[in-house]
Amino acid sequence: MASRAAFSGVNTRHGVATVPMRARWTARTHFVQSAATAPAAARLQQQRQAACGARRLAIVCQAAQGNGAAIPDGSVSLVLLAGGVGKRMGASIPKQYLELRGQPIATYSMQMFAAMPQVGEILVVCEPEWRDVFQTCYARLPRKVPLKFAAPGAERQDSVYNGFQEIDGAAQLVAIHDSARPLVTAADALQCFHDAWEVGAAVLGVPVKPTIKEVDGNRMVVKTLKRAALWEVQTPQVIRPALLREGFELVQREQLEVTDDVSIIEALGKPVRITSGSYTNIKVTTPDDMSVAERFLEEAAAAARAAGLPDPLEQARVEYCETVDPSAKECKVFDE
Repeated sequence: MASRAAFSGVNTRHGVATVPMRARWTARTHFVQSAATAPAAARLQQQRQAACGARRLAIVCQAAQGNGAAIPDGSVSLVLLAGGVGKRMGASIPKQYLELRGQPIATYSMQMFAAMPQVGEILVVCEPEWRDVFQTCYARLPRKVPLKFAAPGAERQDSVYNGFQEIDGAAQLVAIHDSARPLVTAADALQCFHDAWEVGAAVLGVPVKPTIKEVDGNRMVVKTLKRAALWEVQTPQVIRPALLREGFELVQREQLEVTDDVSIIEALGKPVRITSGSYTNIKVTTPDDMSVAERFLEEAAAAARAAGLPDPLEQARVEYCETVDPSAKECKVFDE
């Protein structure tokens, strides 16, 4: 009998599954603990290991090893964007609510972020008629954080603004994520948190693979852009609240239109760091993307099992199905 393993954050950096991540984690741990000249770093490392053991969040804990300053628990407000229509998918409902391996696409990232101790609340930006999707998912989460809702706006920047208005005033970082990206990992998200903590704003991204040419209005080539300097940005995009607030004031004052969140910070002339992410963190936009995402999920689940990594989300789902409501839709994914 095979069960669906929910995507728990097995990292795939630049297309290579990081099953050897445990080895790298061990190596980093050994380096910190054996550095006689850095007793403070060693104590910090031991504290992280103890916290990781208590939480049993293997992927999140592995991602935390070797970073600098720790991100305080509950200090990140997640704004989950789920108000898009998704015309290119050609479906009768918005793409983020289509089911991927028996689960709405939008709930994968919600589960992942909710399991991260750094995340203190989730603010979903969606139409009112879709709130029950997230409320149902929330009821089954092994770790509960405050769940809020906001209405989407006419453009992405309007939706982000609406969500931003509802976050906790004590939040120290705002992480904005597109719910149509179900494959984001805790390891990548945590590194993006750290980069934003240090710089003020950060965004996940990957180096561009194809050659990119700039063309004029007649599609005549103007020049070939230097590929080594080009990155494709993803989400989450993580920003200090005060910086984002200042950026929105500029956008409204100058009537600017921006296509992504960190562009608001760029408009201020402030630095933005690209956090090296994973090619598997795709945005599900077309039917072909659905097939690719399903394959990535299967590969990630297999890699997690092979590495002996626990999956707290899947464990919680199985426990719910066995002890609470076996008739629930997500319990119908077993192959008898």
